[in-house]
Amino acid sequence: MNHPTVDPQRLREARDRARRDHAAAKDSGLRLDITRGKPCSAQLDLSEPMLDILHAGDHVTDTEGDLRNYSPTQGLAELRAIFAPLLDVTPEQLVVRDNSSLSLMHQCVAASFFHAPPGGEGGWAGQTVRFLAPVPGYDRHFTVSSELGVELVTVPMTPDGPDMDLVEELVAKDPTIKGMWCVPKYSNPTGVTYSSETVRRLAAMETAAPDFRIYWDNAYAIHHLRSTEAQLDPILQACAEAGHPDRAFVFGSTSKVTFAGGGISFFASSPANVAWYLKRDGFRSIGPDKLNQLRHLRFFGSTEGVAAHMQKHREILEPKFDAVLRHLEKDLGDLGVAEWTDPDGGYFVSLDVVPGTAGRVVELAQEAGVALTPAGATFPGGVDPDDRNIRIAPTMPTTDDLETAMTVLTACVVIAAAERLLDDER
Repeated sequence: MNHPTVDPQRLREARDRARRDHAAAKDSGLRLDITRGKPCSAQLDLSEPMLDILHAGDHVTDTEGDLRNYSPTQGLAELRAIFAPLLDVTPEQLVVRDNSSLSLMHQCVAASFFHAPPGGEGGWAGQTVRFLAPVPGYDRHFTVSSELGVELVTVPMTPDGPDMDLVEELVAKDPTIKGMWCVPKYSNPTGVTYSSETVRRLAAMETAAPDFRIYWDNAYAIHHLRSTEAQLDPILQACAEAGHPDRAFVFGSTSKVTFAGGGISFFASSPANVAWYLKRDGFRSIGPDKLNQLRHLRFFGSTEGVAAHMQKHREILEPKFDAVLRHLEKDLGDLGVAEWTDPDGGYFVSLDVVPGTAGRVVELAQEAGVALTPAGATFPGGVDPDDRNIRIAPTMPTTDDLETAMTVLTACVVIAAAERLLDDER
């Protein structure tokens, strides 16, 4: 991150330039959107061959038989063997389901209100239920919680993951804290990968709730942006070694690997948790879309095939992230009005502006035709107590459009900072 000291004179000069850039953008009729981390068309094209990879007669595997028919399954065995190493689990620990890992998380939380996970007694219905939520964090974790009546207790993120001193204190004394949301690798939006010490402490900590679960949303496990890949310790192994084998639910998907609406999702955990999940899921569905699983199996072929595919994603995305970081450094680097992350993977850059100005930055950008993620979206209820954090999603626009959007964004950051910090603006 970069956060030099503010020089009022330099800020005034930058403000004047920023106002000119902002006015020019307003006059140009821009319509640009960097609100959400969606794959761009070039990324989706990488998986286009999957759409016709199956042919008539290709619907049988040695293990599962005829995939056109009913057959409750944990997921195609060969497919589990491909993806298990990428999620740091064994094939036996892994369940493959349909396109949305978010639906699996929703399902697990909802089911727990009627059937507590192993270690609990009865369901959570009628009880106060709280989850820990590292912030800034993933807005859809917050909305799942809100939808199901789960209260959120925020904990700040650090460069090593959530503030573990606070996490350990909270879970040890409060039996209503039943879970914790985590995006442990290339975290949304900060890009942080949890340190080995953080993983160890999460696995080993004592919790007042016997059925406490870590919702380990490893959404960006293989989404690298640099040649040096971040290393994340396996949570299931750490929990087993710490004497809490049932502590973690692991989730993942290919939503940003193949097709955002047509991929496959993953649930992994201990034998007891897998049995609990499969029993719950068995009442909901006869089984997943096994033909789509077969498409993925045929398309990738091996774990190495997945890695090669993700390298192609990196070649598309790395220049976009470089463009974002280049603009932030060039336009804001010596002003002291912002700090930002330089992620090694994932889908976002996290931008912290002058406290009290994030909402104003978003408003100014909207005036100039650039849609940003709403200020506060990375906090529960959409309320950032410092009104400071903005999530930048570089993936969807073209690089040229992204360059234009960043020129507008940095101008808005400077204008909002000047309005807040300079005497002649008050």
